[in-house]
Parts: sequence; structure tokens; C-alpha cells
Amino acid sequence: MYFSFIIPVYNRPDEIDELLESMARFTSSIPFEVVIVEDGSTQPCQDIIEKYKSILSISYYYKPNSGPGDSRNYGMQKAKGDYFIILDSDCIIPENYLTQVKNSLEEEYVDCFGGPDAALDSFSDIQKAINFTMTSFLTTGGIRGGSEKVTQFQPRSFNMGLSKKAFEASNGFGNIHPGEDPDLSIRLWNLGFKTKLIKTAFVYHKRRISWEKFQIQVNKFGKARPILNSWYPEHAKVTFWFPSLFLLGFVFSVLFSFFISYLFLFLYALYFSLLFISSLITNKSVKIALYSLSATVIQFYGYGKGFLLSYYKISLAKQKPQEAFPELFFKK
Repeated sequence: MYFSFIIPVYNRPDEIDELLESMARFTSSIPFEVVIVEDGSTQPCQDIIEKYKSILSISYYYKPNSGPGDSRNYGMQKAKGDYFIILDSDCIIPENYLTQVKNSLEEEYVDCFGGPDAALDSFSDIQKAINFTMTSFLTTGGIRGGSEKVTQFQPRSFNMGLSKKAFEASNGFGNIHPGEDPDLSIRLWNLGFKTKLIKTAFVYHKRRISWEKFQIQVNKFGKARPILNSWYPEHAKVTFWFPSLFLLGFVFSVLFSFFISYLFLFLYALYFSLLFISSLITNKSVKIALYSLSATVIQFYGYGKGFLLSYYKISLAKQKPQEAFPELFFKK
């Protein structure tokens, strides 16, 4: 297979520098190219790319801003490979990444795969806490690659592979964002393609966001899920309700404690204690473990609030998704 890395970028030249530097350190001789798609940036990364043209087979395209999904599609249309690997610009790639992908596909070929993410020691404490919260089984149930038991794995577009055949059959990503990656996965299943998790093909996902930006991000995740459930009701799961139920349950527990018992608040305290211990073991830092509690509260509050609002507008009020949440849809 000839691999094409597809990387959309929007005003992140420093990230592209770190990403390409990590790719220049690949230890295998597996052939690949890199396709950079500048999505209408006002801070272009073309000068950064010039540094690596003698090291990497790299092409660069500038286009008007139309969102990450459309930019990935644009890059795949321009790419020369027969298997595309889609990355976010804020990733750093391990030296043996491509070897892990190739070996796994040769052992069990699928037309779409996803890999998990991890944190480097050089990441900030907040980045490590958010990474833990977004990948821990205690907070996400392993749906982002933290568990090998996930069936019909839905790859996430920060670390995702897609064959040229599957891209041409599906027309790639839609214009919803976030949510474009599970949307594509479900459409691929409906077309008869298979997906899987390659647990060893992980990336270091930097997530350069503040607490405020993290809350905005997970709130959008929550808004997108009822839209996807309305499009594909056969793939809706009760687990998608958990952050909202967690949020409502906490409010109920506080009220319950005033009149009857502290039992439910005790259960919440037990959960956060387990979360603290898990993060402490993983990150070996009390500070990061405490930050992980903050990240979990923000994640559940942001996602749960967004999910409930979207469920009301989409499932109960029967509003059209593009009219209810225009901020989630890019115009091509």
C-alpha cells in the first residue's frame, strides 16, 4: 500500500512544524506522502513546509475556508495514495506509527481504522488532564480507543485511516462538525465496509485548548449526538445519555440530601475518588489528578447540557438540524 497523510490546518503553523518533524523521524522505509490542506488560514504554514520538502514527499494546497471535513475530502481528492491517513494538525506521531498501521492492515485488512491518543511528558498539566478525561474508560467507556472490547469502532478524525475505495464509495466527510467522523463511520457500515481499532497506532494529541475552549468543544459534541441519532436511529445507544443523566442525577442528589439521605452524593464522591486515583496512577501527579476532576466536570456538564438542548430541539421540537444549530454546519 502507498499511504497518503491528509492534514487540514487552520492558523496553526507551529503545530505543522512539530507534526512534520515527528514524521521526518519515522523509522520504517514504508513509502508515503504528506498532503497539507490550508483551510483559508490567515497565518499560513507554507514557509514551514519548505523546511521539509527535501526530507518528505509533501504537497501543499491553499483553499477558502470550508471546515475540516471538506478540507480532508479535498486532500484525499489530490492525494496519490490508495490508503489515506487523516490526522489533526495538533498531533505528534511516534516513530513506528506507520509500521504498526501496515502490520495491522496486512494481518486483518479493513477499509477504515482508528487509533487512540496519548500524552507526552512535555505536555502541560491541563493537556494531560484533558487527555486523561477524554480517553479514560471511567469517563468515556473506551469509545475513543481506550478499550480493545469496542465493537464496530467509530474512528475519530484526529487519527483515522480510510481506503481510496471507501472514500470514493462514501464521498468522504459530510459538512457537520463535530460529528463528521461517526457520521462517516456509520455510512461506511451501511455500505458494507468494516472498521476497526488499531490500538498500537496511537498519536500524541496535544489539544491546545483552555478550560473555556474545552467546554465549548464538548458542548458541541453533545449537540451533535442527537442529530446523528436522528439520522441513524439504529445506531443510537443509551450510553450517549450518560453525561446528561450524570448531570441531572447530581442535581437530584443535592436536593435528595436536604430531605432524605446523602447516599447518592456519597456515590458521586466515590466515583470522583476512583477517578482521582486512576489519574494519579496514570499521570503520577496529584496536580494532574485534581485537574482531571475539573476536566471531567467540564466534560460532563458541557456535553450533557448540549445533548439535552439538542434532544429537545431535534427529537421533541422536530427542528431541522441546520436551523437549530447552524454553528455545527459548514457551507461548502
